[in-house]
Amino acid sequence: MEKTKLVIICGPTASGKTSVAVELALALGGEVISADSMQVYKFMDIGTAKPAVEEQRGVPHHLISVVRPDEEYTAAHFKTDAARKILEIAGQGKNPVIAGGTGLYIKALTQGLFDGPQADWELRRELLEVAASKGREALHEMLKKIDPIGASSIHPNNVHRVIRAIEVFELSGKPISSLQNEHSFNESPYSCLKIGLDPGKEALVEAIDRRVDKMVSAGLLEETKALIDMGYGYDLKPMRGLGYKEMSGFLKGEYGFDEAVHLIKRDTRHYAKRQLTWFRKDTEIKWFAPTEKEKILSQAAEFLG
Repeated sequence: MEKTKLVIICGPTASGKTSVAVELALALGGEVISADSMQVYKFMDIGTAKPAVEEQRGVPHHLISVVRPDEEYTAAHFKTDAARKILEIAGQGKNPVIAGGTGLYIKALTQGLFDGPQADWELRRELLEVAASKGREALHEMLKKIDPIGASSIHPNNVHRVIRAIEVFELSGKPISSLQNEHSFNESPYSCLKIGLDPGKEALVEAIDRRVDKMVSAGLLEETKALIDMGYGYDLKPMRGLGYKEMSGFLKGEYGFDEAVHLIKRDTRHYAKRQLTWFRKDTEIKWFAPTEKEKILSQAAEFLG
């Protein structure tokens, strides 16, 4: 059976993925599936840079605003939901275009996820208390002792993934890195063309600064306040996302507004660097500047036949 062809547009935040994906969809008869772990949440529009109606240019976008901020949504959920959407889109004779910067989502979809142990909520609560009382670095050090290879691929700030890695070891007796290696990541149900966007360091920093300024002027603070008023607490996973975390700090009186904006820009630059590091490890990705749309379109048209 012939594999479904997927065009995947990936890269760091603010690199122009939506614009390129929409151009491809318009030219090649496609629909866009978002691979963004923050855009899945309802009521979080400004801080997650969801594409506005005019940016979508009539192209259907999927897996945006599908769960509430207090609902769990994982890479496994994304894999299932995206696979269903791909079937629907391909079944209509259209081309699915995956666009997003969440590397784990893209990996889950194209290479699969290993079958790890179920969550232990009591253990997770204990580990969260460690992070709260001793700091994220202390939690990361715990992981280093049991799985140095796994720890090297997970940033200390990503508490959710650090906790999951420790949990897997405690429940299975095996490091998450070895379980991932045991899993066959070679069998993919899709034939993929992976396009990476890299505007260059200077241009990316400028794009991030512009995006943050746009978010702030569009009402990021007001959106954060509204989420709190709706009962979505500061400790929720999406409320710890970029933009919301820093605005929450301002609302709690931890620093001033200008400092909050500065922190969003700084933290977004750090995040973009981590995204690039992740994607650079994937040798299947063909890299382009976001301005090279004609070259990207040519590659995609040739790939899709």
